[in-house]
Amino acid sequence: MLPSASTFLPELQFQTARSSGPGGQNVNKVESKVELRFHVASSQLLTEEQKEILLTKLAKQLTGEGYLLVTAQEDRSQLRNKEAAVEKFHLLLKRTLHKPKARKATKPSPGAVRERLQSKKKHSEKKANRRLDF
Repeated sequence: MLPSASTFLPELQFQTARSSGPGGQNVNKVESKVELRFHVASSQLLTEEQKEILLTKLAKQLTGEGYLLVTAQEDRSQLRNKEAAVEKFHLLLKRTLHKPKARKATKPSPGAVRERLQSKKKHSEKKANRRLDF
């Protein structure tokens, strides 16, 4: 089971920067972009199995030192971007660590088998009748 987003806060590092894109004076003055850094290997909240899964599945998103980076710059507020980054991070972990349910093989019901065989028989009789007409 994955811990809640707030329990990860002590293990997260935040860095701010100026946001890119349009925004006028606000973009030029305020550091509202938030970059969240999480070191997967040194986490004390994740099990060894979970760390392995994260390191393999998210290998392309990790830095050379093993940090997972998540950025948020959608909002003008640094605080809201920080909250958005934490939420993105938690969703990413949840999606990555989710194990899909194993598919159980099922058999068709006796009624379905009987119906299929009857329709095949009816179809073959129709074809056979066409041959007899000529």
